[in-house]
Formats: sequence, structure tokens, C-alpha cells
Amino acid sequence: MVVGWHRPTRLHIDTQAITENVQKECQRLPEGTALFAVVKANGYGHGAVESAKAAKKGGATGFCVALLDEAIELREAGVQDPILILSVVDLAYVPLLIQYDLSVTVATQEWLEAALQQLTPESNTPLRVHLKVDTGMGRIGFLTPEETKQAVRFVQSHKEFLWEGIFTHFSTADEIDTSYFEKQAGRFKAVLAVLEELPRYVHVSNSATALWHPDVPGNMIRYGVAMYGLNPSGNKLAPSYALKPALRLTSELIHVKRLAAGEGIGYGETYVTEAEEWIGTVPIGYADGWLRHLQGFTVLVNGKRCEIVGRVCMDQCMIRLAEEVPVGSVVTLVGKDGNEENTLQMVAEKLETIHYEVACTFSQRIPREYN
Repeated sequence: MVVGWHRPTRLHIDTQAITENVQKECQRLPEGTALFAVVKANGYGHGAVESAKAAKKGGATGFCVALLDEAIELREAGVQDPILILSVVDLAYVPLLIQYDLSVTVATQEWLEAALQQLTPESNTPLRVHLKVDTGMGRIGFLTPEETKQAVRFVQSHKEFLWEGIFTHFSTADEIDTSYFEKQAGRFKAVLAVLEELPRYVHVSNSATALWHPDVPGNMIRYGVAMYGLNPSGNKLAPSYALKPALRLTSELIHVKRLAAGEGIGYGETYVTEAEEWIGTVPIGYADGWLRHLQGFTVLVNGKRCEIVGRVCMDQCMIRLAEEVPVGSVVTLVGKDGNEENTLQMVAEKLETIHYEVACTFSQRIPREYN
């Protein structure tokens, strides 16, 4: 995809904020507990490689991604630390897992048996596997202690594999009601209880679990959304320490005009001026991840809130200005301007979604600038 360097719209990524968020979490971890930074989905929209570098400075000793391609991107950028792929990888690409020295999630006995056919006992590099236990997410993983134990025995009986980890994922760690969380935790403990030994890594903690349930079993955490300064619960629970947001989104006014009363703005004439109004045009639209449902949201110009009027277009949107403002004036869509601030959480609430989705939706058309 083309990156729009020749327009003023920018995502500003504060890598020091990422480093500091990771440092704060590392300071809370018990001795011997590893922090793997989750940089899937292009680092939640922040940029995978730069986010990984910043997290490593803060104390991360490994990384988690969702796709094989994301892992390869890190390796080819020079990342040498452990990388765990959290999703199921197509069996056709088992040789690439070995080639790039990657750890892979295994969710079924059948995958192990098929993967073995592509591995040779003579290989000096075993395939690193983390067994995923489905304790109630309903996504991927072994369902029972017996299934998990059988998989462990299979892995241990074939030197083509290295059993590196076992883990689960909590679906309600960011909720006030902890009953389902406790149910999942109990199921995972039941799995561990039937195993004769444990691998190097036992991990159950995502960001929410790390923040609000630090007493769960394990010696590794998967630190994701919180490392970007975002509260996993939105506003439901207060984090254990201050998180510093790492992302700002800005643009500039490219056109300013004064319209008389009764003029329509945007597709569908969904906004009509009620009086004489100053209207500014901003070069960002839904193709950039600034979605149509943000009509009515307010952005910041010179420390003042300005409403998005009319439907957001593919490449542009229009805002109602309080007064005449020069072309080239900065427009802050996410971030601080004077005494006002727009957060990703505020954008998410307007869109009736979560800030994870908002950050991941920003397209590659928007240049990322790092400081």
C-alpha cells in the first residue's frame, strides 16, 4: 500500500512511552518471570518493529505475534529474541518455522502428528512448540487435561520437537465480575496438575491478567495492549499503575471556507448549516481508518473542540470551526491540544467498539513517525 508522505496526516508514536510502560510492568514481576511483548497486527497499529525495539529497551525478553509473516518481519529486521506465533500455522510452512527459529502454538494432536512428517530426527534444530489449552475462550486449544497430557507425551517422545511452553488465554480478565476468570484459572490448574513436568514457559497472563490478577500461575506474561498505554478494560477498572499512551494522530487544515445558512456538507446532505459557518477540510477519511461513524465526533484545533460535520469521506472529512482559522493549522484527532484531549477510548466509544480495534484500523496510508 502507498504511504501518504505527501499530505500532513501523521501517526506520531512515542517509543519512550512504550519503553516506560514495559519497564513499569517488569518492575512488578516476580523474579524469573519473563515478559513477552505482543506486537501482532503491526504492533496494534503502532508499528511492529519499532514497538519491539522499544519494548526490548524496557525489559522484554521475547515477542508474540499472530502470523508467521509477522514473525518473519521481525527476524528480517534483526530481532534475534524468542518469537512465539499465537495462531495455528499452516502445516505447509513448518520448514519456515525451523528456518527462522520460531516458536509455534499447537492446538490439536492432529497438527503435531502431521508436522512430524515434515521433521527429520537428524535435524539439529527441533521445532519449538507451546501447547494451547482452551479453558473457556472457545477459540483454539486442547479441551481436557487428558488431551493435553497425550500431546505432551507425544512431543516428549519425539526429539524433533522441543516442548517450550504451555498456556491459556482468559476472556474476562478485564471484567469486574471475576467468576468466569476463576473458572478458567481452575481449569488450567487442573491441566497442570496431571502433568509430570512443566516446560520452560507457563503463561496465562495477557495485559489485563497482569494488571489485575498477578497471583495466577506462570513464569511469563504476554504484555500487549497495555504496553501501548491503553487500559485493557476501557474505563471499567483502574490500572495498577499509570499507563502512558504512545499514539497521537494529527493532520492539518487543507481548505477553509465560510458557508451561508442552508448549505449541505458531505455525501447524503446529512448536515446542513443552520447559520453562517466556517468549515474546514481535513485530509483523512475512512480509507485511513477514520471511519464514517465518526460524524459528530469533535477534534481539536487551537485547543478548541470542532465537530465533524457531514459524513466522513474516503479521504477527507469536514469540521465546523469556531472562527476563521488559517489553512495549515494543526488538527489533533487523537492526543492533547492545550487543555483538551482526545483519547483512543473516546474514539472507540463514539464507534461503539474497543480501542484495540481503533488502533488496529489505522491504515498503512498514514505515515508513522517515531520519537
